[in-house]
Amino acid sequence: MTPEAAIAQAKAGALLPVYVVVGEEQFLRDQVVSELRAAALGGGIPAFNEDKFSAGEVPIDKILSAARTVPMMAPRRFVLIRGAERWDASSEEEAGSGKRESPLDRLADYAAAPVDSTCLVIVATKLDGRRRLTTVAKKLKLLVSCESPDGPSLISWIERQCAATGHPIDRDVAELVAELAGTDLARLLDAIERLGLFVGVSQPITEEAVSECVARVRTSDTWALVDAVGKRDLGGALLLLADVYDSRDRGLPLLGALAWSIRQLARFQIATEGGASTDEAARRAGIFQPHRAREIAQKGRALRARELERWLLVLAETDVALKSSRRPADAILEDMLTRLCRRSAA
Repeated sequence: MTPEAAIAQAKAGALLPVYVVVGEEQFLRDQVVSELRAAALGGGIPAFNEDKFSAGEVPIDKILSAARTVPMMAPRRFVLIRGAERWDASSEEEAGSGKRESPLDRLADYAAAPVDSTCLVIVATKLDGRRRLTTVAKKLKLLVSCESPDGPSLISWIERQCAATGHPIDRDVAELVAELAGTDLARLLDAIERLGLFVGVSQPITEEAVSECVARVRTSDTWALVDAVGKRDLGGALLLLADVYDSRDRGLPLLGALAWSIRQLARFQIATEGGASTDEAARRAGIFQPHRAREIAQKGRALRARELERWLLVLAETDVALKSSRRPADAILEDMLTRLCRRSAA
């Protein structure tokens, strides 16, 4: 089950008696738990009908007893267990020492025959897929997977969040936001809120707004870098780098914006090689403004597809180096520009 499906169930009042909420993305886990709690306790008194536990800090019998307790002056109780992965890590040790059945197996037994008047929510960052609780949750459709979206799904998530706040955003601008802010949803949501405040009520989110609010990297600067690299003008590229580089972020926003620009060029070239017109190729590349379409057409004609592929490989290697190497970030970026400006072998 997706987080969106679980939230839709909660808002419709069609709660299941058990949810196993698993995934690395804390923002989605917290969002699902919040909606489930609101739906379960709606119309009741939370103080009498809510229990929260952390795995490993209380006996499993106490948790199951709370789950089987009858609601007080309310249709439903809400019982939350956080950090269930702690039991997952200790289950093998317990099994090897001959101890009694693990808490996760006890929860699996409960999930197979739950109390309908309780909404039991089990939260974990990760659970072993071989555990009985996991298999029961999958079989009964109780498992909510909260993994970070990536690629097109992440861009769609940004578009939906912007639409929900009343701010239209073009797909290419949504891609730019993702490149600059990363994949952490809490950070992305913060960026979207700042962008909405910056552009004003019901106004579209533009590239200019992104360069002002998310990172001080103007798209004009990244396209100037693309032009300099395309002309093998290493001196000009290094001067531009010196102007826009910020040591506080190790140049990652700049690298993201540069990758975004080059990917647009690559998509444009692929479309034109497939027979698309300039306007259609621009749309496939995520460019909807006529003047931008003309600009990218001019740049695309000056570059070979194989060269763009090489550039994207260099950018990917630079991304890894910036995130893992102890070398100064500006030196890594200078090496990147040197490699980009170097003519590839025929």
